Amino acid sequence: MAGRGRRTWRDLLAGRARKRKTTFGSEAELRGAVLRLLDHHQSLNDLLLEVEGSVKPAGEAPSESLIASVLQEQASRLGVPPAILAAKIATTNVEQICQASASHSQGPLLSLDQRKRLLCLLQTVEDLLANNVFCRSRFCQELWRMKDPPVLEAVWHLHRGNILGLGELLESSPAVPAVVEWLCSSLRGLCELAEDVELTGDVELAGHLLSDLAIVFLQNGFQQNWEPGRRLESKKISSICHAVLQRMLTWVLDAVGKEKQEDISVLQAMKFWLNIFRVPVYQSAVHPDAVQQFFRHTLTEVLTYNPLLKVSDAIHMQKEWSFTRTSSLLTTLYRRLFVVLGVKEAVCQLQQVLETHEVNWQHVLSCVSTLVVCQAEAEQLFKDLLSQLLLKAFESYDMENLITAFLIARQAALEGPAVFMPYSEWFKTSFGNAGGQHGSSKKALVFLFEFLSQLVPFEAAPYLKVHIMYPPFVPTKHRSLLLEYITLAKTRLADLKVAIENMGLYEDLSSTDEPVQPQGQALRDVEKALQIFESTRKIPTSVIEASIFRRPYYTSWFLPALLQPRVLPRTPDARMAFIEALKRADKIPSNLFSTYTQACRALREKTQDESKAESDHSKEPVEQLKAELAELKTLFVDQAKHKDVPAQIAVISDRLTSILGHSSDENEAATSNSPIQIDISAPRLEPSHQPVVDLLLTSFCQNLIAASHLNPPDRQGPCLSLLVKMMCGHRNLLPALLGRLCQLIYHQALSLNDAHILGLAAFVIHLSESRALIPAVEANFGISQPVPGQALSILEYWNCLLVCRTQESFVFCMRFCTAAASYLMCKYSSSSREDLSALLPPGLVKKLQYLVPHLCLEARGILCQEAQTDPIWSCLSCPSLSSRRASLSLWRQARFQELLKEKAFQLSFREWLLWELEVFPEKDVLSASERHDFHYWAIYQCYLPAPSASGGCDGDLEKACGIIINTTLDSLQRSDLGCCGQSKMWINPDILCRLQELVLELGCRQKFFAGCRDSQRHFLFKILQERLKDRKAGSALGKELWRQQELLLHRRLLVGLPASSLIMTCQKGRRTVLDCEDFFHFVNSELKNSCSRGYALPYDITAHFFRGLLNASLDCEEPAVVVNHVLAACQSQCPILLPSAALWWPRLEPVICSQWKRLFGAPLAEELERLREQHSSATSFLSSGAVFSPSGPPWISAAFLHCTIHQEAPRRREKATLERLGSGTEQARLAKLLVSLLFLSLMDLVSAKIAPKEGVHFQTALEWSLEILQCLEDRSVSWPPLFHPAERDPGKSHILRRAASERHSRLLPLAFYSLTPGFHHELLTREQSFLYMALDLYIQLLQLFVEGKDLPQPDQTAQSPEPTEHGDPLEVISTARRFLLGAIPRCHAQSFTSIQPLLATCEKLDAELAATLVHFSRPSTAMELDEELILF
Repeated sequence: MAGRGRRTWRDLLAGRARKRKTTFGSEAELRGAVLRLLDHHQSLNDLLLEVEGSVKPAGEAPSESLIASVLQEQASRLGVPPAILAAKIATTNVEQICQASASHSQGPLLSLDQRKRLLCLLQTVEDLLANNVFCRSRFCQELWRMKDPPVLEAVWHLHRGNILGLGELLESSPAVPAVVEWLCSSLRGLCELAEDVELTGDVELAGHLLSDLAIVFLQNGFQQNWEPGRRLESKKISSICHAVLQRMLTWVLDAVGKEKQEDISVLQAMKFWLNIFRVPVYQSAVHPDAVQQFFRHTLTEVLTYNPLLKVSDAIHMQKEWSFTRTSSLLTTLYRRLFVVLGVKEAVCQLQQVLETHEVNWQHVLSCVSTLVVCQAEAEQLFKDLLSQLLLKAFESYDMENLITAFLIARQAALEGPAVFMPYSEWFKTSFGNAGGQHGSSKKALVFLFEFLSQLVPFEAAPYLKVHIMYPPFVPTKHRSLLLEYITLAKTRLADLKVAIENMGLYEDLSSTDEPVQPQGQALRDVEKALQIFESTRKIPTSVIEASIFRRPYYTSWFLPALLQPRVLPRTPDARMAFIEALKRADKIPSNLFSTYTQACRALREKTQDESKAESDHSKEPVEQLKAELAELKTLFVDQAKHKDVPAQIAVISDRLTSILGHSSDENEAATSNSPIQIDISAPRLEPSHQPVVDLLLTSFCQNLIAASHLNPPDRQGPCLSLLVKMMCGHRNLLPALLGRLCQLIYHQALSLNDAHILGLAAFVIHLSESRALIPAVEANFGISQPVPGQALSILEYWNCLLVCRTQESFVFCMRFCTAAASYLMCKYSSSSREDLSALLPPGLVKKLQYLVPHLCLEARGILCQEAQTDPIWSCLSCPSLSSRRASLSLWRQARFQELLKEKAFQLSFREWLLWELEVFPEKDVLSASERHDFHYWAIYQCYLPAPSASGGCDGDLEKACGIIINTTLDSLQRSDLGCCGQSKMWINPDILCRLQELVLELGCRQKFFAGCRDSQRHFLFKILQERLKDRKAGSALGKELWRQQELLLHRRLLVGLPASSLIMTCQKGRRTVLDCEDFFHFVNSELKNSCSRGYALPYDITAHFFRGLLNASLDCEEPAVVVNHVLAACQSQCPILLPSAALWWPRLEPVICSQWKRLFGAPLAEELERLREQHSSATSFLSSGAVFSPSGPPWISAAFLHCTIHQEAPRRREKATLERLGSGTEQARLAKLLVSLLFLSLMDLVSAKIAPKEGVHFQTALEWSLEILQCLEDRSVSWPPLFHPAERDPGKSHILRRAASERHSRLLPLAFYSLTPGFHHELLTREQSFLYMALDLYIQLLQLFVEGKDLPQPDQTAQSPEPTEHGDPLEVISTARRFLLGAIPRCHAQSFTSIQPLLATCEKLDAELAATLVHFSRPSTAMELDEELILF
């Protein structure tokens, strides 16, 4: 009654109330009248479907109470309880809803209309349940009494809506087999529907339905323990769930063997069912133990399903059961089972099934394959399992265990050596030595050979070859057993038509593929032998042995495969060298070698004849093209025939198509935007394309020169433009055309005459005119050119070809650019300045602005401009006039000077510098003095006063210095090697001199300024640090390499500038002081992180600082006081400078002392004198045995002592040296000295791994560190604060930690765990923070490994003399882990209180170690441990 378009009962009654006044005295009378009306006119079945589900206004009685009243009234009349009646009526409604329409049979899912009606019914039933007017148990009984079982989706809705659980429904089922059949058929139908592409809207619904049913099956079918008083019905549910899961699994496994025959939709349906084996399905709904039990049960069922195959079948067929050939259904099932079970549990379950059940060998062996392929840990587990099987087999002489071991070993080996050892290797390992299980007695030998003999009739040839080539170890007295087996095996090989004598030299005996014919195997052997010979330049041993012991195979198969006739290359290759080596060793018979050489000679002659015929055939289209181009020339020179030029160009285009081939529209569209690849360093052209390109370029140049003799370019018409545009239309011609231009302009420029240059310049102008037709160019510049960040346009491409480095290239580039610009201005003389600007390549104009003043002194002064354009072309076309005059003529043109004012053509200071930095000074066209004058003019007269809008510096010296610095560094970053092979990592000396002058001038202006310099930053370090921040995005490795290179350049630049420029001078009151804050900051943040020693800067920057300090102190009233103040500040603000001074003091001392004496003529400043005393004391201590008792901070004394030992007495790192330190030194100072020595030796330890070229030997540094550690332990000195990071605990961290580079600091965990042999047990109780520190360092070590950063890799080339365990990160981590696991039980209980912040990180990286820490941190565990310690 409440269908679509109808009003509800409430609406009807309300409307009725508005129409007339009620005649009922009360609401009860009204309700009674309504009930009587419904009793006469309303069906109860329909009444339950009358609920709309809308929210009723507050204060109104719900409509469901009316339905309940009707049910109660009807129930009282029938004499049945209302709940029973409601259940019957609901069942009737469900049955009606589930009845299929006449058009199609009902499946497991409802239609949209059925689903809507059912949901409406369920809403009513929910409210009846809320009013206690519904009986669930009776509803279950009525559902089972229905004529047809309910639709699966309907049952799911009942279950999901908490109206009737599936478990409750199954409990009341009268017949278990019928229920199982109904569920299985419904589930199969559900899976088939879920994969139907036409029902994509129901896929999500089907997935939820399947998941909920799977949860019910597991909850009721796989309980760990039966409850004592469990009802029989509950056991019935369990049996139903088991049966359904078993039937569905059987449904899948039945299809495994016939997957190829099954319809794809059926296989997809089965894969949908396998979704119940996804772990997220169960989440928290099912106990993990139940899930584990279900998966374990499923694996057992799969392995034991239909065990019909015999062992002989498995031996014969197992190669068909590899992972790639196994059914995708089975591998998917296995992989999902292994996710829950884990590889170890899966192997254990497999072993248990093999021992207790009859198995399906196909499923067992495919399970083995899946495990070894998908689980890396499976290899070792299977090796252990095979060892156990062999042990059991020979202990009880059990044939079953032995055959199982062989089958598993072969199956695992089928998956390749990447996942499991080859079968030949396993057989040799197991039986090839006296220690094998078979070597214990004669009975064991007999047992093995009896087993192998029984296998022979079923064996494949490769396995028999393995057994023959690598036979089991047999004592001499039992040799007959082996010989009998070999005879039997060879007989079997003969039956298989496989001759052992024809076995290849490098045949893979582990392969079970079809045997390769001798010819094919011989070809493989030849290739392998050639590879070995090419790498060793010696004849392989296997070939020599074959020539002696396997003569038939060598002469019948190997040599014919090697001596196959071919066209011999002019330069002998590896094969020819190999043949010659065999000939010299008398391994090739003379007649065979003679036959080979004659056949090669005949083949060469035949090939030459064929290629000549082919060349003659292909010459025809080229000759036709040449004839058409000649015809074009006649049209060019005759202006009356210019109208015929377009038609002739079309004919030429057609000839090009016939030669080059015609690109289809699809290919043209695909390649029109793809860049053209050009190798600038060595351009390569297709052999068939080069003559075509040469013809076209020759024709263009000839036509231009011929036409120019008659008319200037502006009266030659558009013929040349049309010709070039036609060439650009042939997309497949462009790579050859641009490559040929690269050859001519970049590589062969010096061989071009004036006509060539003029023609090519004009051609470039017309190509630029047609640039819209030319894709971008991806140029490979080799190592001699800066590499651009993106593909180049055709205009940028010309800049790459016109490089000015030598005198010859300067002259050529100026001639070429002058010709191009002059031709354009003459060709388009009537065009406006805007049109000329659009046609003229900016790079050519900028190159002229660089070249003309460089080569022509006249161009640097005030120009006397010429107004006419005709002389330009006259200068170019007249060979008697010099190119210099032509360039000056163009330069003086008023129109050209107007073009130079355009923004696009202005040459900036940076661009000028980039080109100037490319010049080789020794090959420059200018002499040293001329270059000096040119630089002064360019910098001081041209760019320094020029406004920034035109590329200048606005008169700002600091801005000029910044441009020079940035441009120089950019140039060096982008260039690795120059054309002459010399290093380009040096800074151009002329540009560096100009920079030095500017910096000195800037320093003189900024030397004194009032007040503090809080707002003033040193411009030099500001520039350098801005560069380090502005690095563009890229890979992490690329950024790191760029940063290292950049810092190296920064250091070289700083060393090249005046030393005093590192330090600022400022005025404080009436005193002049030195300010090194910016230099200190740059060293601490950047330079120290690029030094390879970890605690010391390189000599050049260290010496430069001290020289700058002394020079800058000249401006101060009290130089010694200022120097003392700066060096004292170094101890706290930049501590790395003092260890640097200690390392380089033997070289640094004469420089400092000489400079101080030269500048001041007074005794050294106190701090400098103290440094000298430190070194002198360390030297005396080591050489003469004097007492080492210098003044000053102990860490500085330690630095001098450490560096002196390293330089003067590297082999005196003995314990006696450390013991002598104790004499004459107070204990507190001695302790600090030893701790500092330990830190510096650890820095050497790290440097030995990451910078071995520094000359620090790892083993020496390690032994010295252990000696120092032992000395500290003997004195009970606390050394762990060394490893406290400065940023985490500034108070506890050692000052040297702030001097260490970031990379060395990050690798301190590596150094720490290298010291584990020297750790004493007392540490664990004496240092309560030791456990925290050790755990923190272990976590840092794991994080370094996970991130793949910093950790040194082992020496793969085996050139390092150090043990492998000191270099392999995994070995270091293993050592650290073993130490921690051994140390944790010995730690004091209070040590565990501080590690809580580290546990979360530790659990992510090493869950087992974290669990150990948690276990021992419990008070009860600590108490038990204490008791055990007392007992022992």
